[in-house]
Amino acid sequence: MPATIIPSFLYYCFIAGITPGPANLCSLNASMRYGRKQALKQWRGLFAGFWVIAIGSVLITYFLGGVLGSSVSILAWIGAAYLVYLGVHILRSGKGRKTEEANKNCNFFTGLVINLTNVKIMLTCLTALSSYVLPYDQSFRSLLLVGIFLPFTGPICNLAWLFTGAALQRFFEKYEKPINIVMAVSLFYCAFSLVWGVVGR
Repeated sequence: MPATIIPSFLYYCFIAGITPGPANLCSLNASMRYGRKQALKQWRGLFAGFWVIAIGSVLITYFLGGVLGSSVSILAWIGAAYLVYLGVHILRSGKGRKTEEANKNCNFFTGLVINLTNVKIMLTCLTALSSYVLPYDQSFRSLLLVGIFLPFTGPICNLAWLFTGAALQRFFEKYEKPINIVMAVSLFYCAFSLVWGVVGR
């Protein structure tokens, strides 16, 4: 990955990690309903699930990249399209969306299941690897290094939701529209950076 694309990659990881999704909403709900100590047990499962998805994404991306060969830059366009879709989805999201009721058993296993079935992180990992790494370096080592880094992005953002609890929920409800605009524009910027990096090579 070229140094010029690293800021866009890190920004993408942050935006993808901090925006509301199943893991973040479950972390928020669990901390409000069961307390931080119990919610941290679930978070450990979320973290483990993210690791499984990230390493699985490395393997998928590596073998997919090997098949595609020189036409792998198409994945950058697919990744950019997903970022644009995510940005539009954020702009169109309704105000005051409620979190789903927390699992009756807030523990490691429930956290693991939440992330193993979390389409958002599957797409996040595949997009990060196929769009930010594969067009520039197809080695397994580079993909694995980024894959090892990814579980320290989303789950850290889960902690932000977990530890801020109701205060973060009130903040998002109060400033939902401007926050959504900033996050959507940021994703559009990331999409532009991906395509520009491939076209400009």
